Amino acid sequence: MPRVSVVIPLFNKAPFLQRCLDSVARQTLSGFEAIVVDDGSTDGGGAIAASYADPRFRIIRQPNGGPGAARNRGIAAAAAEYIAFLDADDAWLPAFLETNVSILDNHPEAACVSGGWTDFPAAVSPARIWSRRGIRDGVCEISARTPVSCFNYIVMYMTPCTTLARTAAIRHCGGFQEGDCRFGEDQSLWLKLLLSRPVYLHLQALTDVHREASVLSGNYTGPRAIEPFLADPGPIRAGCPPPLRDLFDRFCAARACKTACMLAYWGDWRSGRGLLRRFISTRDWRLPLLPIAMAACTPMGAVLGRLDRRFRTRAPANTPPGSVPSSESLPRFPARSRW
Repeated sequence: MPRVSVVIPLFNKAPFLQRCLDSVARQTLSGFEAIVVDDGSTDGGGAIAASYADPRFRIIRQPNGGPGAARNRGIAAAAAEYIAFLDADDAWLPAFLETNVSILDNHPEAACVSGGWTDFPAAVSPARIWSRRGIRDGVCEISARTPVSCFNYIVMYMTPCTTLARTAAIRHCGGFQEGDCRFGEDQSLWLKLLLSRPVYLHLQALTDVHREASVLSGNYTGPRAIEPFLADPGPIRAGCPPPLRDLFDRFCAARACKTACMLAYWGDWRSGRGLLRRFISTRDWRLPLLPIAMAACTPMGAVLGRLDRRFRTRAPANTPPGSVPSSESLPRFPARSRW
C-alpha cells in the first residue's frame, strides 16, 4: 500500500509534462503512486504519461471536464492514506513528499499541510511577503476570533500543488469544484477544511510554480470568473459550524469587495455592484476595500479602468504587445502579523 497518492491533472501540457513527472519520480519518499488524469488532452501529453517508464505511474483518461473534475477523478482512484496534487506544468523539489508526510505523521490533528513555493520564471520565493501577512510555521486552527483578513490570507496561501492532505478529509469535504469552473475551484475545498479541522502551514519552498506555463493563472485579458463560494455560498455556510458562520459571512463580504473591484476594472460595474448588495451589510463599513469597491462600481469607475488598461498597454518596446495587468494585482487587504 503506497503512503501517498499523487494526482496530476493533465490538459495540453505536453511541453512541460516530462519535468513534472521527473520531479515526482525523484522524490526521496519512494512509497507513492502517481495517477495522471488525462483530461481530454489533444497535444500528445497523454502518450507521454502512458509511456513513462516507472511502474508507480498510471494514467486515467476522461473527456475534458476542467481541473476540478480531473483532480476529483484522481481522488476517487487514490489508494493511499495521504494525497497530493501537482499540476502538469509545475514541479516538486525532491523532499516535498518526505517533508510533508513527516509533518502529518507528527500532527494527526491536522487535515492537511500547505507549504511555500518558488515563482518562475523569476525564480523568486514569496515567503517574506506571506510572513508579513501572518503566515507562520505550525498548526493553524480557525476560531470565531480569527481576524477576517488573516482568514483570507490563509485561504489564499493554500494551493493544490503545495498541499498534502489526508485522503479521507478531502473526500469528506467533497473534493474540488467541478462544472464550468476555471478559477478558484480549490478555494471552496480549503474553506471547508479550515472551517472544520486544523491545518498545518509552513513557509519552506518545496514547489516550483511555473507561471509562464499556465493558462489559468497570471495575466488576464478580461474579467475572471466569480469565485464559486461567492456565486453560491449556501453549501459551505450550511456545513459551517455555527460559531464560525459569522466569520465566514465576513470573509465573503471582504472577498466580494475585491471581486467587485475586479469586475468594475474590466467594465462590468453592474455585476460588481450586485455582489456588494448581496454580501455587504452596515456592519461591514470597516472593510479596507469597501470604499474603493463602492467608488469603482459606478460608470466612472469603469471609465477609469478602461483608461488604466490603455495606459498600461502603451508599454516599452521590450514589453509583449497587449500586456494587461492581472485581475489579481488589485489592492489587497492590509497584512496582520498574527491570527
